[in-house]
Amino acid sequence: MAHARIVVVGAGVAGLTTALLLAKESKYQITVAAKHMPGDYDIEYASPWAGANYWPISEAGTEAAEWDRNTWPELEDLAKHHPEAGVHFQDTAICNRRKDVDSSLGRYLAEKLKAEPWYKDVVPNFRQLSREQLGTEYNNGHAFTSVCINTAIYLPWLASQCLRKGVVFKRANLKHIRDASRIHHTGQKPDLVVNCTGLSSHKLGGVEDRNMMPIRGQTVLVRNEANVMCSSSGTDDGEEEVCYLMQRAAGGGTLLGGSYQRGNWDSQLDPSLAIRIMKRAVELCPALTEGKGIEHLDIIRHGVGLRPYRQGGTRIEKERIDGVWTVHNYGHGGFGYQASYGCAKKAVKLVGEVLTPRSSL
Repeated sequence: MAHARIVVVGAGVAGLTTALLLAKESKYQITVAAKHMPGDYDIEYASPWAGANYWPISEAGTEAAEWDRNTWPELEDLAKHHPEAGVHFQDTAICNRRKDVDSSLGRYLAEKLKAEPWYKDVVPNFRQLSREQLGTEYNNGHAFTSVCINTAIYLPWLASQCLRKGVVFKRANLKHIRDASRIHHTGQKPDLVVNCTGLSSHKLGGVEDRNMMPIRGQTVLVRNEANVMCSSSGTDDGEEEVCYLMQRAAGGGTLLGGSYQRGNWDSQLDPSLAIRIMKRAVELCPALTEGKGIEHLDIIRHGVGLRPYRQGGTRIEKERIDGVWTVHNYGHGGFGYQASYGCAKKAVKLVGEVLTPRSSL
């Protein structure tokens, strides 16, 4: 039986995870084509800049919540059994202020602001924080065991798992999605294309999704360690600024954030914002500098990334473009990692719906 030919466009966490799950089915010949690959750092390539971690923001009862729910077992397994993937467990605390509920950021992060979010039945060791633990600034909060991902290790690990399964990687700068029909490694036209181009779906010919927009995130990566992952629901520095910190696995440093600046395409560092990020992180977690202030943060680098947000929600669906079936999997905003396996599983299901009639002949 002939193997169906597939081109996956995009090598961020969405494209790599989708390619890996497709490859595990052993009935496809897969080419991953992308302008940016693991190891690259570019403003167009969001995945390396992510935290990355698992603290869902999806609303209870939605399909997005199911994607998050279906991703947790995969990340938990990696943390337990595959240290080479760069995923480890972290004690996590989320602290919420009542005054943030009606802010634009509070509405976006609404599930995290709940005393009992839906994921309390998914993650281990979920518990409420006591008044003594919260202090006077916060109205409610909860803690649980989560994971934090060292993206510098995890993205190459995903690529290596794909390579083990026979996936071929090719550099390509596509201007139109139909260009994918000419770059399968066999030299033949693919039976299907998977579009995992993230924010680039805004300008990619044949897709040109005007619902796509960036949510700019700025971070500071430091050598200091706090051995905890935590966030607050908002700040007094503006509705587009947040406070979180997470210690990456395998010596990856501690990432301090951040910002949620919708519609902001600026790739350049904002030094004033960087100072505010560090001040907030040290206030939230004094253990970072043993109570000594931001001058005792040991900075590795500053980062700016553009989250690929889609108004109307993540797009995972199939359509014909210029006679070639295309399955889309993009627009994950700031939850690309924590929904990665759930979204990829849906995309793989759609691929099967398109190709199964052909392969059964």
